[in-house]
Amino acid sequence: MITELAVERVEFTCGTCWHHWSVDYDVQRNMDGRGEEWEYFYRDNTAVPSPYTPDGAPSCEHCGRHWVGHLVARRPVPLPGVSDAPRSRVPPEGLHRPERHRAPLLEADGHPQPPREPPEVRSATGPP
Repeated sequence: MITELAVERVEFTCGTCWHHWSVDYDVQRNMDGRGEEWEYFYRDNTAVPSPYTPDGAPSCEHCGRHWVGHLVARRPVPLPGVSDAPRSRVPPEGLHRPERHRAPLLEADGHPQPPREPPEVRSATGPP
């Protein structure tokens, strides 16, 4: 059973070249039949390991190293079935908003990236 849906913006700073970037992940939490909760991460509709672990962190596009990310923003997505939420019936013929099938994918890194600091500031202060 799905217990929570959210979009999480995860920020990364490479400890080798100091490149700084962020990625949006779709996060789904599920409760299994034994009462244990599990997290699933998706990037651009593809299942990926947790970006909060060394195995799931994306590589730096400049030097290829992997650095664990940290959460900088989060937007919960309401679960379906809230009784007082406005809703619209979808017609059975499937013609409801057909443009949504042709809309471009909203990519995980297609948002404004964090500002870059001059190298002398980064070297003096270290990683954020």
